[in-house]
Amino acid sequence: MKKVAIFSILSLILHFSSFAQGTVMVGGEAMYPAKDIVDNAVNSKDHTTLVAAVKAAGLVSTLKGKGPFTVFAPVNDAFENLPEGTVATLLQPESKATLTSVLTYHVVSGNWDSKALMKAIKKGGGTASLTTVNGGTLRASMNGPMNIILTDATGMVAHITTYDVRQSNGIIQVIDKVLMP
Repeated sequence: MKKVAIFSILSLILHFSSFAQGTVMVGGEAMYPAKDIVDNAVNSKDHTTLVAAVKAAGLVSTLKGKGPFTVFAPVNDAFENLPEGTVATLLQPESKATLTSVLTYHVVSGNWDSKALMKAIKKGGGTASLTTVNGGTLRASMNGPMNIILTDATGMVAHITTYDVRQSNGIIQVIDKVLMP
C-alpha cells in the first residue's frame, strides 16, 4: 500500500514538474517539450485532421526531423470551415502535391515563439514577412497588444489561439484557420 502511495506521489510530482517546464495543454492533452512535433500532435484531439493530412502527404519523417520548425497548426474546426469537399479532395492520392504545398505553407524554419514574432513585427513597422517551407510568404501582424495574426497569400486571416507550444524540434502555434498559398 505504501509503495502505491509513494508511486502516486512521485507521478504527481513528475506530472506537475513537466508543466513547470513548459508543458501546454492542446486538444485536451499535454504537449511535452521533450517530444517532437509529430509525437505531440498525434495526441491532440483538436488536430486529428492535420495529423491525417501530414500522414497522407508523407511529411511525418520531415516533421520528426531535427528542425527547428515552427508549425502554424490549424485545428479541426479550421479544416471543417473549408468549402465542402476540400479536405476529402486534398486527402486523395492524386492530390498529394497540392496537399504537401498547403501543409508546408504552415511551416517556417526556426523557433518562432510569440516573443520572436512580436519582435519581428515591431521591427517591420507592424508587419513581419515569414518565408514558409514551401517558399511562400505569411504576413504576421498584431491585432491588439497580445494577439498575433497571420495573413496568407489569399488574404485569409488566422489568429494564433494557443501560443508557444514548445517541442524538441521546434514550436507549434495553434491557429484557427487553414492558410492557403
